[in-house]
Amino acid sequence: MITHGMIKTMALSYFADVDQVYPSDITLYAAPMSHGAGLYSIMHVLAGTRHAIPVSGGFDEEEIFNLAEKFNNIHMFAAPTMVKRLTNFAKKNNKDGSGFRTVVYAGGPMYLSDIIEAVAQLGPIFVQVYGQGECPMGITVLPKYEVADRKSKKWKERLQSVGFAQSAVEVKIGNKMGGLCEPGETGEIMVRGDIVMPGYWDNKEATSKTIINGWLMTGDVGSMDKDGYITMHDRSKDMIISGGSNIYPREVEEILLLHKSVSEVSVVGRENDEWGEEVIAFIVTEKGHKFLPETLDQHCLEHIARFKRPKEYINISELPKNNYGKILKTTLRENLKQNIQS
Repeated sequence: MITHGMIKTMALSYFADVDQVYPSDITLYAAPMSHGAGLYSIMHVLAGTRHAIPVSGGFDEEEIFNLAEKFNNIHMFAAPTMVKRLTNFAKKNNKDGSGFRTVVYAGGPMYLSDIIEAVAQLGPIFVQVYGQGECPMGITVLPKYEVADRKSKKWKERLQSVGFAQSAVEVKIGNKMGGLCEPGETGEIMVRGDIVMPGYWDNKEATSKTIINGWLMTGDVGSMDKDGYITMHDRSKDMIISGGSNIYPREVEEILLLHKSVSEVSVVGRENDEWGEEVIAFIVTEKGHKFLPETLDQHCLEHIARFKRPKEYINISELPKNNYGKILKTTLRENLKQNIQS
């Protein structure tokens, strides 16, 4: 359930923490309005900005750059995969970030190599937010100046984080016993504040499991450093437990993306009688490169612990995604199950 009060708090938090909005701006709905793009219409209505819906009705890189050049001062919401597509298009067509004022990214993991490349190509236009449907767009923020920073000692650590708590919420990392984790210790991300939902519609049981003592249990696994920056490791349901050890897919994915032959990757767990689960990597190969599992395996051995490396690398033409570009790991896991059964 999303209340008027939640939306009001989200909008005011945007002005306080994320970005300012001016009547000269134009917000572009190149991502589905059922997600962050639609939620962010509120603050642009409040500021009296213009609103643009692409003629294509979808996410078309050439169309987006043409609109940015035509209108200028473009604001848009984009999933991480969309940011990567904008970056790749800009590189191929000698484009920069001219015409864009702000691109807010959220909705999935933004890999370090991707955001570094995006800022280098398009400039300091990016802001990261972290939220959920239960706390829309309002948990943490990593502002433009932090996303673009390359001089601070901890800039890489900051860039790999989802930022710090927005003004209207409290965020903590809790353990299974409900206690507070120490700085750097991994646990569940918890949040409370006026932007958190009152509960699930007509589902008291689900509400009681998700909101405990006023805290929203996000189901996301993360850690907080002593400065308050939160690093999300993965969804708890995506964590792989192999031989009793916890393996976070995102860590493995970050390493694989460093290899020049890897365009996209998604890591999931596959049932294994001996180990419980084993690590499987689905790889989309970069154009002009060969798919060489043995090379990727050696690359992983050089960068991460042996037990974390994938037990199998599967070449795939494209990763399954929803309509705003989020990779559907449930589909990949289901495909693995069907192959085992067959």
